[in-house]
Amino acid sequence: MVSSISQRMVLRVVLVAVVLCLLVTSSIAELPRFKHPPKPQQSLNLLVVGDWGRKGTHNQSLVANQMGIVGKKLDIDFVISTGDNFYEDGLKGDDDPAFYESFVDIYTAPSLQKKWYNVLGNHDYRGDVQAQLSPVLNLKDSRWLCLRSFILDGEIVEFFFVDTTPFVDEYFTDPGEHDYDWEGVFPRLPYLSELLKDVNSALAQSKAKWKMVVGHHTINSAGHHGNIEELKHQLVPILEANNVDAYINGHDHCLQHIIEKKSGIHFITSGGGSKAWTGDVKPWNLEEMKLYYDGQGFMSMQITENNADIIFYDVFGNTLHSWSLSKDHNVVASI
Repeated sequence: MVSSISQRMVLRVVLVAVVLCLLVTSSIAELPRFKHPPKPQQSLNLLVVGDWGRKGTHNQSLVANQMGIVGKKLDIDFVISTGDNFYEDGLKGDDDPAFYESFVDIYTAPSLQKKWYNVLGNHDYRGDVQAQLSPVLNLKDSRWLCLRSFILDGEIVEFFFVDTTPFVDEYFTDPGEHDYDWEGVFPRLPYLSELLKDVNSALAQSKAKWKMVVGHHTINSAGHHGNIEELKHQLVPILEANNVDAYINGHDHCLQHIIEKKSGIHFITSGGGSKAWTGDVKPWNLEEMKLYYDGQGFMSMQITENNADIIFYDVFGNTLHSWSLSKDHNVVASI
């Protein structure tokens, strides 16, 4: 009798352990990993653009043209999009012609026929989110890869793409006239809790020389939207604890580079893919603010073992600002 009870107790403990193991595994698996194919060169080269999908208007086509020129010069490996891929209200479905009108038919340069790694912005959430995540779009254009959150492994650097829209309280409490597609997010608090846990775990386990996080929303910004306090409170402690080198975002329609004095993290905004907000800028500590440009443009990155060189370009391809991030923290300067 005692032996039978003991066996049942042991079985329960084993079952609980298995379930917990499965839950942990499932949680970590929430961040899919993509490994970028290595190429025989000393640096990993890429472009970053955000807030672009306006069917070629608001200088989107001009920015795309300059991206093609710079992309060819640098022989880029891929493109990162910081979100708000389709204005004003995302895609209506995976057959929405806006996918061609704002993406396929705009970024036509040979140098841009590389993989595009995309996150969702708040405007994308106003449409059919599943449409942007659908593999059908990849069949239409093999460059397209969009998930809520994921990891891009570039060997010397890992990019951690984070779904930032569900963090913003206003979209839930005061959405105004906008309808957001929260399917896959509700219940919200468990979704955010799991996401933060997964991001923290992935960053902690990363062995990459460089760790960079990509999200749509601003954390530190002198632009129109400014600092998103929900991200400062919930995500920034994770960035600091895991020695993240840079947080890259869009949302504010500008080009911006801030080096936070306290943490040393580089907060980089590339949200000038189309419509810009001229003159919409708030005061900021000039010791931290290295660039604020209120026009259209994009950014390039060239990453090696020891340096990550960033360059911001305007709509005419002129260099606005360049900077070299170094793993020798005593050598961080403009280039």
